[in-house]
Amino acid sequence: MSRIAERLFVSLQHLLPQHFLSRLVLRATRSESQLVKNFLIARFVAAFAPDMADAEEPRPLAYPSFNAFFTRALRAGTRPLSGDDGTVISPVDGTVSQIGTLDTIHILQAKGRSYTLHALLGRDGPWSQVFASGAFATLYLAPYNYHRIHMPLPGTLREAWYVPGRLFSVNHTTAASVDRLFARNERIVCIFEHESLYYAVILVGALFVGSMTTVWHGHVTPRARRGIEVLAPSVHAPHRTLARGEELGRFNMGSTVILLFPPGHLDWEAGITAGTRIRLGQALARLRPGPAVPAP
Repeated sequence: MSRIAERLFVSLQHLLPQHFLSRLVLRATRSESQLVKNFLIARFVAAFAPDMADAEEPRPLAYPSFNAFFTRALRAGTRPLSGDDGTVISPVDGTVSQIGTLDTIHILQAKGRSYTLHALLGRDGPWSQVFASGAFATLYLAPYNYHRIHMPLPGTLREAWYVPGRLFSVNHTTAASVDRLFARNERIVCIFEHESLYYAVILVGALFVGSMTTVWHGHVTPRARRGIEVLAPSVHAPHRTLARGEELGRFNMGSTVILLFPPGHLDWEAGITAGTRIRLGQALARLRPGPAVPAP
């Protein structure tokens, strides 16, 4: 994409009615009309050529809706988990956008651009202090990727909240051009506890992401109330504790996951850098002994 095309692409996003368009996408992608869903699936397959070999149902047009196709399940055994419970695994199929250590409270977004931990979390509280100077990974899911999100470690859900925001695209072009992108888009923050460690898994919405869901809260977006909101698990939700590799949520269209860890608790795998393609279950880091993180 040329520089002029990139600027036009980003400028147009500022003008679009992002939430209105995402609601239209939500309705269209859930249509079970044979004509509608087959048209959408066929166009998507032609444009993005998703790999269906690992899908539980490998025939694209066999799905009852585009969203069912897009959030398709994998066949058992196609994503083995690396290491043991001390190995942080990738929670998704995707590409590493950025990975490393926070500069105190600043998180690298792209060359020359960063945003603050407080802005990402979206509210006052102790968690900014817990994760300051810690480790982070930003993982981008392209349209052709598998779109369920899994646990990078065993964990018990300690707290979750919704943060309203815009719905810019989260691809490389937009990340390099829009200030504080991941702290501006709407998102779901989930805080987990594993032994003496706390960590965060943050689901970031994007343009045309019809909704984001978790196994505890169901459909979190779109949301009628556009304010920061603590999310209480449904009475029908599974137990708050999930094993490493268990599903925790889904993107209904593509987006980004951000992982946060306290300082001094893990070492990233050598060779995993910005631009590295990753798969669910692949080792991202290894936990190392560290001081217990005080309960906030």
